[in-house]
Amino acid sequence: MNIRIPPADEQLAILERGTVDLHPKEELKKRLAESHEHQKPLRIKTGFDPTAPDLHLGHTVLIEKMAQFQRLGHEVTFLIGDYTALIGDPTGRNAMRPPLSEEQIQVNAKTYTDQVFKILDRDRTIIEWNSKWLGKLSFQEVIKLAARYNVARMLERRDFKDRFESNTQIAIHELLYPLMQAYDSVALVPDVELGGHDQIFNLNAGRHIMEQYGQRPQCVLTVGLLVGLDGRDKMSKSKGNHVGITEPAEVMYEKILNLPDETMWTWFPLLTDRSPDPASTPALEAKKALAQTLVARFHGEAAAAEVRAWSEAGRPAKNDERTKNTKLAAIMVELQLAGSMNEARQKIKQGGVHVDEQRVTDIAFTFPSGAAFELRVGKAKPRRLKVEAE
Repeated sequence: MNIRIPPADEQLAILERGTVDLHPKEELKKRLAESHEHQKPLRIKTGFDPTAPDLHLGHTVLIEKMAQFQRLGHEVTFLIGDYTALIGDPTGRNAMRPPLSEEQIQVNAKTYTDQVFKILDRDRTIIEWNSKWLGKLSFQEVIKLAARYNVARMLERRDFKDRFESNTQIAIHELLYPLMQAYDSVALVPDVELGGHDQIFNLNAGRHIMEQYGQRPQCVLTVGLLVGLDGRDKMSKSKGNHVGITEPAEVMYEKILNLPDETMWTWFPLLTDRSPDPASTPALEAKKALAQTLVARFHGEAAAAEVRAWSEAGRPAKNDERTKNTKLAAIMVELQLAGSMNEARQKIKQGGVHVDEQRVTDIAFTFPSGAAFELRVGKAKPRRLKVEAE
């Protein structure tokens, strides 16, 4: 489907909403004007390292910006950083990340590519994996890449600077991360790279490295960071302050309803196209509207209306299905969520099984007698279960 690319000013008015950094703005405006004049889409790149399973609302701020570019007629590449995830982005870290295995990365990446199409247009999204080019670099080519950037400039990055001044370890491989991300841009030659505001150093490193390779440097656009449920830190699954986009509707609704008021107001411009006035809108009503809007986005309007009514009715208890089995794999077979024990174990090992929204990969996982829990297998509707006491 061809989408007519609108004039540059019209595009900018949409793209600047929720944007923190836009550099260089005049260059981007020029490229948008060219794309309108020739009806030729710009190439937009956004990278995600699959360092944890499942996407959360914090990721969607950036993915929504990608969707805006798509709706304006541009070409969007969703880049899976399966190779950079072997290092882990040191941005904002005060210590090294623990390394992930290739198997963990592949499982996480599969959930990302499944879930991203809740927002992006599947038919108009390019999926790339940066192992495609980074995995082919020889050691000599890595040295040549490293020679195009200097250490003094690298240590201008706040997290590296803070760790250096506090005598906290910085491993050499961490210094390579911004260069690897920059080389992704050399491989893809985007017009624009998107990222969170904390990524501004890495994105500008991409501009520098593209110039070093004789390419027209990308423009960079960053979005604000979504504060998590704790009202303090950036949303992160590792901090437990997240709302997963595949969580059950009632879990998502209740989490948002319990947001600190001051945090809730910051969510509106990042996650919706509305910005209610705190002076004239009661906080609880605003929270209900925000929760219903976000549940509708990922579960549909009917589910959102139903869960709001359920919450306002005092959250009446739901009847649990009963089972005499205690082993997770056996329960999956009993509920026809797997055709055999072998198939059930395979689904568990592959990371497609969640108990109370926590991924379970232990094929021997067993529930205690009397346990009540929610089970979700793949894209099947979550089931409420209770193990009957012996």
